[in-house]
Amino acid sequence: MNPAGRLIVVVLFEGVDLLDVTGPPEVFSLARRETEDAAGYEVLLAAATTGPVTTAAGVRVLPDVTFDDLSGRRIDTLLVPGAVEVDGRRRVRALTDPVVVEWVGRLAARTRRVTSVCVGAHVLAAAGLLDGKRATTHWSTARQLADEHPAVEVDADPIFIRDGDVWTGAGISSCLDLSLALVADDLGEAVALRVARQLVMYLKRPSGQSQFSVPLEQVATTRRVEDLRHHIMRHIAEPLTVADLAAHAHVSDRQLTRIFKTELGTTPYAYVESARVEVARQQLESTDATLERVASACGFRTVDTLVRAFRRRLDTTPTEYRRRFRTTASTREDGRPGDQGRPSSV
Repeated sequence: MNPAGRLIVVVLFEGVDLLDVTGPPEVFSLARRETEDAAGYEVLLAAATTGPVTTAAGVRVLPDVTFDDLSGRRIDTLLVPGAVEVDGRRRVRALTDPVVVEWVGRLAARTRRVTSVCVGAHVLAAAGLLDGKRATTHWSTARQLADEHPAVEVDADPIFIRDGDVWTGAGISSCLDLSLALVADDLGEAVALRVARQLVMYLKRPSGQSQFSVPLEQVATTRRVEDLRHHIMRHIAEPLTVADLAAHAHVSDRQLTRIFKTELGTTPYAYVESARVEVARQQLESTDATLERVASACGFRTVDTLVRAFRRRLDTTPTEYRRRFRTTASTREDGRPGDQGRPSSV
């Protein structure tokens, strides 16, 4: 224990994601080592009781203190991880425990900086700590967060977001990115960069989590919308104008736009572009097809159109995406792309 240090409290509860619990303390520990600062960070794992907590990975973790034990202590940073359940159709839903939500609200009142990692944002939102703020969470539960908490401005792309003294992080491994940002805020970017080097990772990732998401995993609410989605995927290489889609659905252009906005939360044009980018992602990941062929097969008339769509949707280029995510046999044993079938640069 070191009362002179910055007290970091990590909230524990049953089913919590393991990396969200163990990742941030590793970053803070390295920061302490890199600065040789005896005060440094003090990290405590807190739960309702001191009994073992079973994480989603099945690994049991022992809390250092109970929530009650923290009464009267000033907390520098409250870090709230999350938990999810997955149904038979592999749909992910964030979970919130009312007891944990209540304690987070209490602890936040005497905390300088409140943070969440991954779906921990749902806990903060349930405690009312994200109302009127911009926040992120794992891409798979962003729609749930927006639907359940309309007072929160949800942005599913950034790796982390700071809004005042509230920080929210995106997908599971982004707990490291968020922790590095907290270190940079406390001790400067030079220290955070040294920690990032020790972790063999970027201090700042070159793009957001949309590169990893599957934006078309949306649950249609009507058979007509489901039919439209299947029609789009079957005819992805064709023009697919609003008039074409409206004719297929036997509705007017204006009614089609209302249907997409109401049931999918987007416009027909934006949905078709997302579908084309998703198909292009799959081809870039699993084939050596040239960018010209990928563009044509996905309904992009030119490679330039494909590149613009990738920049708009994923904040990267098709070539960069392929370099990072290709999983074909041409990948060498050391994890680097081989020379065979290397695509042209864009």
